[in-house]
Amino acid sequence: MFKLRYTLPAILLLAGAALYFFGSQPEETIVHVDMSIREEVRVPEPRPAITYAYLPQYSHKVSYLRHSKLIDYLSRESGFTIRQVFPDTFEEHRRMVENGEIDISFSNPMTYVEIARSGARAFARIIEPSGSPTFRGQIITRKDNRAITRLKDCIGKTWIAVDPLSAGGYLFPLGLFLKHGIKESEFKEISFAPGPGGKQEKAVLAVYAGKYDFASIREGTLNVVRDKINIDKIRIIAETESFPGWVYAARKGLSEKVVNKIKYSMFSMSMDNPDQASILYQAGMRGIIPAEDSDYDSVRRLTKMLGLDEGGVK
Repeated sequence: MFKLRYTLPAILLLAGAALYFFGSQPEETIVHVDMSIREEVRVPEPRPAITYAYLPQYSHKVSYLRHSKLIDYLSRESGFTIRQVFPDTFEEHRRMVENGEIDISFSNPMTYVEIARSGARAFARIIEPSGSPTFRGQIITRKDNRAITRLKDCIGKTWIAVDPLSAGGYLFPLGLFLKHGIKESEFKEISFAPGPGGKQEKAVLAVYAGKYDFASIREGTLNVVRDKINIDKIRIIAETESFPGWVYAARKGLSEKVVNKIKYSMFSMSMDNPDQASILYQAGMRGIIPAEDSDYDSVRRLTKMLGLDEGGVK
C-alpha cells in the first residue's frame, strides 16, 4: 500500500514530463528538393604556368621543401609563373615530360638519357653539396651484419634498390656489380622500394629494420635520413665511380625564351650571396652550372653496358 502510494504519482509525473518535452518539439520543416534541376559544378583550373618537377627520389614533402624556395626565386627573377608538380614514380615523371606535362625536369642522369630520346634537352646541372658536379651510388648494410664486408659477399643476399630507373640508387651499383663479375641472377632477391616517392629513404629504412641484407642508394641520402635513424648503425660497403650530376632539361618544344630566362636566373645564383646560399642549401646543391647533352655520354655508355634497350629499361 505504501509503495502504491508513491509509485503511482511518480509514473504520472514521468508521463507528464514526457508529454511536455516530446510534445513541445517544433515541427520539422520539410524541404522539397527538385531532382530535375541540376547545376554543374566546375572545378577551378590552375593558372597557366611553367611546370617544374623533381624526379621523386624522396617523398613529395621532401621534394617540396627542398625546391619551393628555389622555384619562388626562379619565378621572381624570370617573371614567369612556375608551379611544382609531383609525379609519383620515375616512370610517370618520364612519361609526363614526353607528353609535355612537365616543362622543366630535374632528374638523375639515367632518367635524362631516357627523356632525351623524346627531344628533351639538358641545359643545366648542379654542383653537389660535396662541391663536385658529379655523384656516386653507394651500397650499404647494417654495421652489425658480419656476413657482408665485401662486394662479393652480396652474392646470394637480398637487395633493396630504389627504383629500376634510379641512377645512384640502382643502375650505378648494378654496373659496379657487373664490372666485378657479379650478375643480377646471383642475388637471392632484388626488390625496389614500394609506393610513390620517398624511395631513397625507404631503401635505407628497410636495411636498417633488417628486412633486406643490403641496399643501394645515391650518395647524400644518409644525411637525409639522419633525423629518422641512427646512421652510425649503417656501413657503406662500396661506392660506384662518379657520374655527371643531376640535370635540368627542357621538354621538347619549350620556348627558347623561357629556357634562356630560367638559365640566366639559375646561373646568377651564388653561395657568396647569403639569401641565395640559403635557397641552394635547402635544395641540396651548391650551385647550378651550364650543361649540354654530350655531358651525359658516359651515362649512355653505362646504359649500353647494362644492356638497356633504346626504348627504355630492359
